[in-house]
Amino acid sequence: MVQKFTMKGKSWEEIEKMRIEEFAKILPSRQRRALKRGLTEQEKGLLGSIRLDRKKFHKTHCREMVIVPEMVGIKLGVHNGREFIAIDVKPEMLGHRLGEYAMTRKKVEHSAPGFGATKSSKFVPLK
Repeated sequence: MVQKFTMKGKSWEEIEKMRIEEFAKILPSRQRRALKRGLTEQEKGLLGSIRLDRKKFHKTHCREMVIVPEMVGIKLGVHNGREFIAIDVKPEMLGHRLGEYAMTRKKVEHSAPGFGATKSSKFVPLK
């Protein structure tokens, strides 16, 4: 059985019909304050281009933008400082920031000790 998406007691159909101001009321305080201050020019431009063409792959540097219901179902490229990370926006992402889904750091993988290492640090156990 597939579970229907709800957020703070509201169904997806109700959330989809909400304006941004109404949607902000069901978000946590940090996101609510960010939306209450208004969107920046870059964020307005991104939302405008999403409204014009929902099929297109949109690239953005707006990592701090709060995900709103209009963005659900589109593909975004969020910049992580080096490249654009492809993100499919899902209803579960509502209220989060775009930057949370485009990691800026990768896992450090160490190899064998380098040149000039001490004798004791070159010891690598076999097991």
